Amino acid sequence: MDEVTSIFGENVFNESVMKARLPKETYKQLMKTVEGGEKLDPAVANIVANAMKDWALEKGATHFTHWFQPLTGVTAEKHDSFIQPAEGGKIIMEFSGKELVQGEPDASSFPSGGIRATFEARGYTAWDPTSFAFIKDGTLCIPTCFCSYTGEALDKKTPLLRSMEAISKEAVRVLHLFEGNEDVTSVKTTVGPEQEYFLIDKSVYDKREDLIYTGRTLFGAKAPKGQELEDHYFGMIKPRVQAFMKDLNKELWKLGILAKTEHNEVAPAQHELAPIFNTTNIACDHNQLTMEMMRKVASRHGMVCLLHEKPFAGVNGSGKHNNWSISTNTGKNLLDPGATPESNAQFLLFLSAVIKAVDEHQDLLRISVGTAGNDHRLGANEAPPAIISIFLGDELSEILDCIEQGKPCGKHTKEKMQIGVTVLPDFNKDTTDRNRTSPFAFTGNKFEFRSLGSSDSVACANIMLNTAVADVLSDFAEQLENSKDFKKDLQALILKTIKEHKRIIFNGNGYDEAWVVEAEKRGLLNLKTTPDALKYFPSDANRAMFKKHGVFSDTEVSSRFEIQNENYAKIINIEASTMIDMTRKLYLPAASSYTKELADTLCVKKECGITDGGFEGEQLKKVSALTMGIYTKLGALEKVVSDAKAVEGASETAMFYKDSVIPAMNELRANVDEMEGLVPACKWPVPSYGEMLFSVK
Repeated sequence: MDEVTSIFGENVFNESVMKARLPKETYKQLMKTVEGGEKLDPAVANIVANAMKDWALEKGATHFTHWFQPLTGVTAEKHDSFIQPAEGGKIIMEFSGKELVQGEPDASSFPSGGIRATFEARGYTAWDPTSFAFIKDGTLCIPTCFCSYTGEALDKKTPLLRSMEAISKEAVRVLHLFEGNEDVTSVKTTVGPEQEYFLIDKSVYDKREDLIYTGRTLFGAKAPKGQELEDHYFGMIKPRVQAFMKDLNKELWKLGILAKTEHNEVAPAQHELAPIFNTTNIACDHNQLTMEMMRKVASRHGMVCLLHEKPFAGVNGSGKHNNWSISTNTGKNLLDPGATPESNAQFLLFLSAVIKAVDEHQDLLRISVGTAGNDHRLGANEAPPAIISIFLGDELSEILDCIEQGKPCGKHTKEKMQIGVTVLPDFNKDTTDRNRTSPFAFTGNKFEFRSLGSSDSVACANIMLNTAVADVLSDFAEQLENSKDFKKDLQALILKTIKEHKRIIFNGNGYDEAWVVEAEKRGLLNLKTTPDALKYFPSDANRAMFKKHGVFSDTEVSSRFEIQNENYAKIINIEASTMIDMTRKLYLPAASSYTKELADTLCVKKECGITDGGFEGEQLKKVSALTMGIYTKLGALEKVVSDAKAVEGASETAMFYKDSVIPAMNELRANVDEMEGLVPACKWPVPSYGEMLFSVK
């Protein structure tokens, strides 16, 4: 315990470090920026920079970097040393306020969606003082935003911070209409992203070209044992994995990341780590660091951490459950129903705002989790379907029904759990169950957005969610601020919202085909793939909302639309090219070699007077036919990949890959996977699913 408390945050320039190292007045001024959003004084930046440099040098750091999150899905950093030339050929170690506040990385080589041409290279990084600097790999990392020379956001953090300001502004407007909120000056969204991942031995990873290039297996027959026995979930953690988790926790705790829960997930070789809630932008930074540390620590233990949403077909994929809530600067969780939610008007209004936001902006929430990898995951194996809906549970649903029907709500009391064993202690039963098929589930005092993919940044989902809720709260504030009978108008607004948007509430089985039919009747969107969803992004309504709240400009919407479509097409192209390469160099030669072996055996049998082909004869027919099928489907895939080059437009190209290339990939995979079941294991050129999923002993 002493070790944990002593190492926690040791590599973070956090509040306690700043309080100890900064002059009292400088610390107070900086906290006004961090907590109150006040503009940072350049004089304060200089003092902070000097203290930060001294602290970093004491920790052994020689370089600093502006650590940012471009639109690549990973983080970026350019290292500069603290050294400055001095007299007599000497050096001094310096770090100025300007260097702290602003950096200038090359912007031309990052995705920009047409905002920046290759010859227009200038870009800027700007310090985010609300997220603490930290030391990683001997380098002082300063969390920053990244924008173009002309001011457009080229990263995921800038619009996230904008969306947080938007929801804070509109939530405060609404809260000031209720008594008792006079001290509320700001509202923060908080997030606790649960992170799922796979661990496999590096020896098998190194033999899988598809894993190396794409992060997922493009081929692979189902193993005899998968997750059918449900014995891996919450099961005993294997020693190698436990050692990995122990080291990972230490690394995360040193960075001030509140790693809390760890366990085996459902699929073999799958695991999960969950942190304690944090302010959204900090949670986003911490999740990016968590994914980086998972990969690094796994490598130290001779393993590879797979963060792809669906590295293995036929077993659970990996998600990133985004536990989202709203809290005031006075410490009140606005999504906490309290003991009597039926009479908690403030809670009901914020709940109604979320319901309306999710209903009106189903497209944006689906877009926010749309990636080529996540398309493989959504819709089965505990991943929610592509149809966005809200799970509220029995108690809240009953309360909303009562409001709609105008009848009094009965008070709900905590029910004692009846287990039937005398020696076990009594405990209260939750008033609602959990629905693992729901994309957006209320879980007591927060919403769990379960659709996020494991490799994706949590920024996108929270940008959309924050902005959508901010827009509804703005509408609510406008309606109630001029009310002459607040209580009456408040009740009417809640009732109207419930009636108009109750279609989004669904407490049943999201995997049931009947729900697909029912959702269509309700007018809900069923955007099965990322290209289908992305078409909705640049709509006039979405552009107007983003512009109103200052989250995205028209140019930024257009650029992200281009980037996401391009990214989808590029990923599928890499996957298809890898399939072609593996089939030509590995699978067809293996099939041909086995065909020859079977034919040679038949010839020997005939020479011995055995005319019945038997096993070898039947096997030869199957393998020969299947080899021809693989060859034919390989040619078909090569053709559509070539045809894709002639398609113009990012959206059109993405749709072509979805409609033409992916089906050709699936057909080729089906034949190769069938062939794997026929060829002897010793002759199959890559590790099987069984070897990979059970590689960590």
